[in-house]
Amino acid sequence: MFEYHGWVTVQHSASDESDAQLEGAYRAAEDIVRSLMSGRGLADIRIVNGVAQVHLAGFLNRRGCEGEEVIDSFCGIGTVAPGSYGMMYIRDDEDRSGLGNEFQVLVMRQGVTAVVRDTHLSPCIPMIEDDF
Repeated sequence: MFEYHGWVTVQHSASDESDAQLEGAYRAAEDIVRSLMSGRGLADIRIVNGVAQVHLAGFLNRRGCEGEEVIDSFCGIGTVAPGSYGMMYIRDDEDRSGLGNEFQVLVMRQGVTAVVRDTHLSPCIPMIEDDF
């Protein structure tokens, strides 16, 4: 199972931005998120109180192409809107690098994404699931 839960605050820059810059960042992020909206998970972008937000979540049978598209989309928002920040937790119980019992966290700061290890929910067994 491939599980993901993420959010991004979309910003043109990390400092003050004009309404036109905010609109441009929103439209660019919307173009990225649109392809996920027809998938099996949650993909939403909207402006809330003047701030653009993206939410992504879902469960896939396998990471595969669709899971890679989700990760690429998350990172892509930072490319088109370099002031953006957010987080996405991913868990791939079939991960071949030995991380199948852990969440990995994609952390976006000023549009740049890094992967960090989770310490809140991992190791999944025994933190959130019983050993079978």
